[in-house]
Amino acid sequence: MLSGYRIMWMMVMFDLPTTTKKERKAATGFRNFLLDRGFYMAQYSVYMRFCSGKEQVETRLRQIEGNLPRTGRVHIIVITDKQYERIVLFDGRKRERSPENPGQLVLF
Repeated sequence: MLSGYRIMWMMVMFDLPTTTKKERKAATGFRNFLLDRGFYMAQYSVYMRFCSGKEQVETRLRQIEGNLPRTGRVHIIVITDKQYERIVLFDGRKRERSPENPGQLVLF
């Protein structure tokens, strides 16, 4: 049974250099890598993904580690679904509804 304390969310935040063409290519490649792995862009340089448990989080962590750009900083935060439910969002000064969980699990 999936519980709000076992279901996890991964948040990948990064600050990658984009001064040279090579750095821009690496940064774009990393963003595309995250999108191809089911992450969505919450904000620029902040990507999130729903994970069904710790095993899937560990798998994603290994994949990300194997595809890190040579330069820049990447931070990964893992929170439970219960913590995710408490996110407060604002669009300008307007408070938005809390983000909703995916309607169904996507299995690859």
